[in-house]
Amino acid sequence: MGSAGKAPEAQTKHERLMDYIRQLEIGTKLSVRTMADELEVSEGTAYKAIKEAESTGLVSTKERIGTVRIQRRSRETMDRLTFGEVVDIVQGELYGGASGLEKTLHKFVIGAMELEAMVRYIDAGSLLIVGNRQGAHRCALEQGAGVLITGGFGTNDDIKRLADELGLPIISSKHDTFTVASMINRAMFDRLIRQKIMLVEDIVTYSRPVETMRLGETKGDYVHLASRVGGTRFPVLDERGRVVGMMTAKDAEGADENQPVEKLMTRSPITAAPNIPIASAAHTMAAEGIDLLPIVDKNRKLLAAISRSEALEAMRYAGKQKESGETFDELISAGFEKKAFEGGESFQYAGRITPQMSGTFGTISEGVLVTLMTQAARGFIRELGKRDYVIESMTTYFVRPIQLESEVVIQPTLLEMSRKSAKLEIELKDPGGVAAKALLAAQLIDPY
Repeated sequence: MGSAGKAPEAQTKHERLMDYIRQLEIGTKLSVRTMADELEVSEGTAYKAIKEAESTGLVSTKERIGTVRIQRRSRETMDRLTFGEVVDIVQGELYGGASGLEKTLHKFVIGAMELEAMVRYIDAGSLLIVGNRQGAHRCALEQGAGVLITGGFGTNDDIKRLADELGLPIISSKHDTFTVASMINRAMFDRLIRQKIMLVEDIVTYSRPVETMRLGETKGDYVHLASRVGGTRFPVLDERGRVVGMMTAKDAEGADENQPVEKLMTRSPITAAPNIPIASAAHTMAAEGIDLLPIVDKNRKLLAAISRSEALEAMRYAGKQKESGETFDELISAGFEKKAFEGGESFQYAGRITPQMSGTFGTISEGVLVTLMTQAARGFIRELGKRDYVIESMTTYFVRPIQLESEVVIQPTLLEMSRKSAKLEIELKDPGGVAAKALLAAQLIDPY
């Protein structure tokens, strides 16, 4: 039976601290010592509460700023930079507007123009990068934008008060305009790449109930549940909702109807966090031969569950998405084209070794060679088996150095393929013949 909630006097010290943090206004600074004094607890207890509040998105702790009560960010805005992150990126100092640190920005504007012209480019959610121009600082805040002052300059007290009133950060950095713009631009590109990586939390449905069992239930309860829902694999939860076991048909086989599940279940089952890549979850399920993966928080409390078919369907969808073109692997292989080989039954990749691929001695980097061969293998397995894979082992032989500007071809050849694994030989040739060779063993991610 559900509980109506604890009376205040029945709350633990930790619960009182968490309630205290939740009721703080957005932008309020807090410290271990202040909380400990106000709520009459030890500083150690206050510190633990702040760390939990940080992990759940209630507060944010940043260097040179301290710990601040923030608004929880939605999943949709996680891939956009916040003003607080900009402070860290540009090694800045916050002069005002602490309550807006967790607001996201959609663009930045360099204020190298007259004030009248500048206004046309500034809007809510943008960041003005400008020097010691206090009129521009005020104008940006009035337009709903944050301000980044370059060259280590500050601003006057009236503008600081306006920033606090509007909840719009005003930041100072010792770096020049070009440097801070480059820093922010690089961080934005990194977010775009990260956005392409599909995570477990992108596909799980937290509102969908997960069929579970509880400690104290029996094999008979398992049989009844399996018959009712048509499944055979159920997480077993303790009284606090933590996943402590997994009950399967194999566990139940041959047991007495009254045998408790804690005597039968598989203890310490494999679980996953919601923020891991879906490819990692699919690989784990394929490698361990499991059809249902519980998704848990850091305390192992059950949040949701994902089936193997859901994970593989998500991977197939992700594989069809356009590449971002910004990861090192994508940049290295961007100039290589797939070409038919031997009557169209196989294919090879052809391209040119560019100066950016050079290593220490002016020839191609060995790391680049490995990347080119693994990318060719990935494309080959996707084409042949309609599946993706995870490398188990790779032995590489560097026969001789490859000169820059050389035209090379990469030829993957299948040695063996089963439902679960594949072995390939990969040759990389330049005009002089074989220059590098690799033997690759991979575990296939089974779509069935």
